[in-house]
Amino acid sequence: MAPAVKKKIEEKQAELRQQVFGTVDPTDTWHRKTAKGFTTIPRTMPLLGSIMDALSGKGKPVSSTYLELWCRSNDDGFVTLSKQQEIAFASGFSGLRGVSTWKERVRKLEELGFIATKPGVSGSLHYVQIWNPYLVVSQHKANGTEGFPADRFHALYERMLEIGATDLEI
Repeated sequence: MAPAVKKKIEEKQAELRQQVFGTVDPTDTWHRKTAKGFTTIPRTMPLLGSIMDALSGKGKPVSSTYLELWCRSNDDGFVTLSKQQEIAFASGFSGLRGVSTWKERVRKLEELGFIATKPGVSGSLHYVQIWNPYLVVSQHKANGTEGFPADRFHALYERMLEIGATDLEI
């Protein structure tokens, strides 16, 4: 997007926020350019997660595991799983079966093609490569994967058009 166009959008949003919320102290909001510990994330991640959860089967959601992996990666999508109990907990799994349940979800993400894993010091799950989720979703659509949520895909496509995302292959 051209800088002039982006500035107009930012100015319009600032004007609307001022009208709705009044003056907002910048220290009361989190800003990715000034804060530490951030990652880049697609604006469509909630819809991508919803599609993943639909594909993973009832009662076996994988989106929180995927999001935790994503948030541990840099822009190259590479993750080292040396702190598995911590990662499992952050993914929403705790207790005696926390790590084993988390490992099942990681394996499901791999089975669905969203990630690839390799063994290392931590065992069979030590390294993860996260693939472009748009391309993986596109493959599931093209293959007619059982349980593929057409309604969520259409919502994803509509949102992509809205935000100008172009990396979904149909």
